[in-house]
Amino acid sequence: MTPIYVRTMAAYGSWMNGRMLDLCGGLSDAERKRDLGAFFKSVHGTFDHLIYGDVAWMGRFTGSPMPTNGIGDIVYESWSELDAARRAMDNRIGAWAAQVTEEWLSETMSFISVSDGKTRILPRWVLVTHMFNHGTHHRGQLTALMKQLGIDPGVTDLPWLPALYDGRVLSATQL
Repeated sequence: MTPIYVRTMAAYGSWMNGRMLDLCGGLSDAERKRDLGAFFKSVHGTFDHLIYGDVAWMGRFTGSPMPTNGIGDIVYESWSELDAARRAMDNRIGAWAAQVTEEWLSETMSFISVSDGKTRILPRWVLVTHMFNHGTHHRGQLTALMKQLGIDPGVTDLPWLPALYDGRVLSATQL
């Protein structure tokens, strides 16, 4: 794993989150919170969990505060608060990604899992990969929920990330 991978995935997550927030912002609150049978029940619940996961991983990576609520507990009841928190988190992840080095990625990290209370010691690059995979996984769930609500999420594939072909991620100075 390289820092360019981290920056690319941060840009991809931000792009997709922004697009999906914009599309889901047109739904009523009842539609966003409707239990559609997903792991976190609804569009709102799934977005809320995405923020939870990113707060936890950024807390581990940067020493910032960890979530105090349980997995699956709704933190942001209002859509406007959730939207603002998601966009702020994406900006935070982007700023963090811009500072990541190969040396940092190659080091190991110890953390206690909030899921099972066990200590894990793994290379940071594995944990960074997991953070981005976690977001992609739950955004995949969101696209299915959006389709159930009649919203076409459009193309969600990484090669369509605008930053890949307009030089914002893969510029010569960043390689």
